[in-house]
Amino acid sequence: MAMARVSSGLAYPERFYAAASYAGFDGSSDSSTKGVSSKFSNDAALLLYALYQQATVGPCKIPKPRSWSPVEQSKWTSWNGLGNMASTEAMRLFVKILEEEDPGWYSRASNFVSEPAVQGEKNNETTAETVTENGNVLPEIKTIPAENGILSEPQDKDVVSEGSGAVGVYDQWVSPPISGPQPKSRYEHGAAVIDDKMYIFGGNHNGRYLSDLQALDLRSWTWSKVEVKTSGEAPVAPFAGHSLIPWGGNKLISIGGHTKDPSETMQVKVFDMQTHTWSNLKTYGKPPLSRGGHSVTPTGTSLVIFGGQDANRSLLNDLHILDLETMTWDEMDTLGVAPSPRSDHAAAVHAERYLLIFGGGSHATCFNDLHVLDLQTMEWSTPTQQGEIPSPRAGHAGVTVGENWFITGGGNNKSGVSETVVLNMSTLGWSTVTTVQGRVPLASEGLSLVLCSYNGEDILVSFGGYNGRYSNEVNVLKPSHRSTLQSMETPVPDSVSAMQNATNATRDLESDVATVQEGKIREIVVDNIESEPMVNKVEETSERLLAALKAEKEDLESSLSKEKLQTLQLKQDLTDAEARNTDLYKELQSVRGQLASEQSRCFKLEVDVAELRQKLQTLESLKKELELLQRQKAASEQALNERRRQSSGGVWGWIAGTPPNQQDDA
Repeated sequence: MAMARVSSGLAYPERFYAAASYAGFDGSSDSSTKGVSSKFSNDAALLLYALYQQATVGPCKIPKPRSWSPVEQSKWTSWNGLGNMASTEAMRLFVKILEEEDPGWYSRASNFVSEPAVQGEKNNETTAETVTENGNVLPEIKTIPAENGILSEPQDKDVVSEGSGAVGVYDQWVSPPISGPQPKSRYEHGAAVIDDKMYIFGGNHNGRYLSDLQALDLRSWTWSKVEVKTSGEAPVAPFAGHSLIPWGGNKLISIGGHTKDPSETMQVKVFDMQTHTWSNLKTYGKPPLSRGGHSVTPTGTSLVIFGGQDANRSLLNDLHILDLETMTWDEMDTLGVAPSPRSDHAAAVHAERYLLIFGGGSHATCFNDLHVLDLQTMEWSTPTQQGEIPSPRAGHAGVTVGENWFITGGGNNKSGVSETVVLNMSTLGWSTVTTVQGRVPLASEGLSLVLCSYNGEDILVSFGGYNGRYSNEVNVLKPSHRSTLQSMETPVPDSVSAMQNATNATRDLESDVATVQEGKIREIVVDNIESEPMVNKVEETSERLLAALKAEKEDLESSLSKEKLQTLQLKQDLTDAEARNTDLYKELQSVRGQLASEQSRCFKLEVDVAELRQKLQTLESLKKELELLQRQKAASEQALNERRRQSSGGVWGWIAGTPPNQQDDA
C-alpha cells in the first residue's frame, strides 16, 4: 500500500548543480575556469562559464574589465552575450553542452550524485500522491507495476493503462501492456516501422550515445533486441539526434546524427533486415555537413533534409535532397525567406509538393512559426496559421495521417509541452487533440512518434523522451474521425488556397448536394408546423419542391460526373506529360551524349589546328632562312663576277707579252 517513485536521472535544478560540480564550478571565485579549462577546450570552457553565471547570478551587470586582461574580457564577453536568457534555459543548455563534450559525465559523477529514493511494497499496489515541486502542487500520478515485480516509471493519471491489449479509446494516450526486455531509457533516438514492428536505433542515455537496435512487435507489444552481425566494415558508431527511415520494405536508413568522433560530411548508413548487418551507403554529389537535430522527410523517391546543428554547434537552415534511386546529393537554392537556422524542429510533406517546417529551437529561444516550401518552385512562404497556434517548442515529434499532421511532445526551455495538437495541412488550421498533466514522458523532448495500423485502424505510437528523467515508455493514441476532421472546420485562407488538391472540388460538390437537400426539407417541415389547415397545399408545394430538388440533384450528379471525368482526364494528361517528360529526358541524355562526342571532336580539331600552327611557324622560319641563303648566294655570285672582270685585263697583257706578275707590279 505504498506508492513507488522511480527516477532515471536527476531532475532540474539538481541535475544542473551536479553537472556544474562535475565540471569544476564549486562556487568559489577562483574556480570559474581553472578546473574547467583542463577538461574542455577554451571555447567550451568560456561557454560553460557564461551559462553557469547566467543560471546562478543572472544577466551580466558588471562593468567590462580592463582591456589588458584578455582572459577576464573573454569571460565577460561570453557572459554578456547571453543577454536576458532565463535561468532555467541556461541550466538546460549547460547540461546539454556538458553531455556533448563529455557524454559519460553522469556515470562518472555518480559517486556524488544522489538518486531519488525508491519506495514500494511487494504487492505492487498503487496509491495516489500529491507531489510538491519548487513550491507548485502537481496533479496526482499513478504507478503501473511491470512484470516480475519491477516497478515502472510513474505515469500521469491522464495516461490510461490498457490491460487487455486493445487500444479501445479515441483521442487519448494509453499505455499498452508491454512485455519482453525493455530497452534503455533514451531520447534523441531514431524510430521507424516495418512489417508491424517499430524499430528503435541509438539515442542518448545519461549523456552516453547508444548504438543498439531494438524492435517492438506492435501486435503482441513485445520488445526484443535485434542482434546485429558483424560485416567487413567497422561496427556502427553510437548516434543521437539522427533520423531513421524505412526503405524498400526490408531496410532501415540512418542519416546524420551527433557522435563522439563526427565526420566532416553527413553519413548515410543502411541496415539490412535479411543479413542483420549495417553498412555505409555510398552516395554521389556534394553531401551536407555532418549534423544532428535535423529533419529528414521522405517524398516520392527522395529524402528532403533541412536544418540541424553541426559538430561546432552552429545552427543550420540549408536544404539538401538525396535521390534514393541515383544516391545523389543535391544542395537546393531556394527563393523567398527561409526559416531561421534551427534544430529539433518537425517537418512533413503535404500532397507530395509542400514541405512544412514547424517549431524548433536556437541556442536562445524556441519557435512556433510555420514555414512552407513549394518543392516545385523551391520558394519559401510563411502562411497565416488558423485556430489556436501551439506554443513555442523544440524536440517535438510529428506524423501525418492523410492531410492531418499530429504533433506531440517537445519543450520550451522551461517545461515539457503537454498538449497533442493536429494541423490540417490544407486549411492550416490548428486544434488540440488531448492534453496530459504532470511530468510524463509525453511532455518530453526528443521522443519519437510513428504511425502504424492496429486492428485495421491508424494509431500513433510514441517512445522515450527526456523531461528531467529519461524514459523508455510506450504510449499509443488512436485518432478519431472527429479529431481528424476537427481542424477542417476552419475557413481556408487565400494564402494557402493553392495547397488544396484536386479532390477537394469533388468533395465540396457532394457536400453541397446534401446541404441543399437538408435546407429545403427543413423549410418544408417548418411550413407544416405553422399551417396545419393548409396541409394539402403544403403537400403540393412539397411535391413541387421535391421534384425541383430531384432535378437539381440530377444536375449536380451530372456536374459531379463531369468533374470526375475531368479529373480522370487530368490524371491521364498528367500521365502523358510524365511520359513525354521521360522521353524528353531520354532525348536530353542523347543530346548530351552527342554534345560530349562533338566536344571530343572539337578538342581533336583544336589539337590539329595547334599542330598546323606550329608547322606554319616552322615554315615561316624556313622561309626566312631560305631568303638569307638566297641573299648570300647573290652576294657570292656578285663577288665571283667581279673577280672574273678583273681577271679579263690580264688576257690583253698576255697578248702584249707582259707577264702577269709585271702587270700586277704596274
